Amino acid sequence: MRAPDFSQWLNLEPYGMEASKKSALLTGALRELTRWHAAQCQAYQRILALQGADSEAMTTLEQVPYLPARLFKEFDLLSIDRSEVFKTMTSSGTTEGQVSKIYLDRATASLQTKVLSRLMSRLLGKQRLPMLVVDSPGTVKERWAFSARGAAILGFSLYGQDVTYALSTSMKLDVPAVEAFLDRHRDTPIFIFGFTFMLWLHWALPLQQLGKVLPIHSGIILHGGGWKKLEDQGVDNETFRVALQSCVGGMKVVNYYGMVEQTGALFMECEEGWLHAPVYADVIIRDPYTFGVAGIGQEGIIEVLSVVPLSYPGHALLTEGVGVLLGEDDCACGRLGKYFRVIGRVPKAEARGCSDTYEART
Repeated sequence: MRAPDFSQWLNLEPYGMEASKKSALLTGALRELTRWHAAQCQAYQRILALQGADSEAMTTLEQVPYLPARLFKEFDLLSIDRSEVFKTMTSSGTTEGQVSKIYLDRATASLQTKVLSRLMSRLLGKQRLPMLVVDSPGTVKERWAFSARGAAILGFSLYGQDVTYALSTSMKLDVPAVEAFLDRHRDTPIFIFGFTFMLWLHWALPLQQLGKVLPIHSGIILHGGGWKKLEDQGVDNETFRVALQSCVGGMKVVNYYGMVEQTGALFMECEEGWLHAPVYADVIIRDPYTFGVAGIGQEGIIEVLSVVPLSYPGHALLTEGVGVLLGEDDCACGRLGKYFRVIGRVPKAEARGCSDTYEART
């Protein structure tokens, strides 16, 4: 059986397809992926049999069978031979010491990169910007850190130039390195990337304590993950945004939502402050008691869907996040597709974000 070919999706505008057309196209792709994974992965096939799932009967996105994301902590789920594994991604470690293992072949890794490129060009434009990473260079070398956090740094670094790390190996703000970087790129838009809690702990707070406002007047700060620790400290998205902007002038701050367990599902924040599902992915909010589809404005468990996972059955996953669907095709920002916000995590779900895990180790 030949793997599905979704390369034609790369020709689509990320936020330019109306609901009825997207739903039909995405349902067809996910139905094809369900058949593929059932044929290639015996464990997934058994799960579908236990659920009584029938791919032939799938006519809507809501009918696509989903897996709990944490299942990848318990089992190795592959739809390829192990000899075809090109890259193994792991989620951040937890207090239980368990990590999700996600196996990518070259085709999946390539599609992931191309989808990310489409999303990043929509965000940054076609020119690569000078990039400042608010992390340590050791993050992409140390075994425990080269997981979601390290992989994200390497992935986003493809869209920057003169990539410079803002933190030393001891995780201290390297002010001379930052100032030297800014001297090299005066009057140039800057791309800053970091995980949310890292930006707060190692960027905003130290700069505030030093009373420094860096001479950066344009560009984008992209961040994601690690909200639980900030929420525990009473820091919401707006407080975080204002703190960052007070340190760097007029840069645009953009949050994103994604997870290592689902390759290709990246939800970027728009100018209105909402997270958007691109054409390659979607989101469903499920009632926490019935697991039926929650209505607009109703809190529930976040399910994410993506056409990218070819090498493992991760195309429809139920997360441990809680969110609210706000609408579809009618956001004031002009993007088509569903838009939503994340509220928090399912009660008693472990803190497993990349920067949450870092915090637990310091």
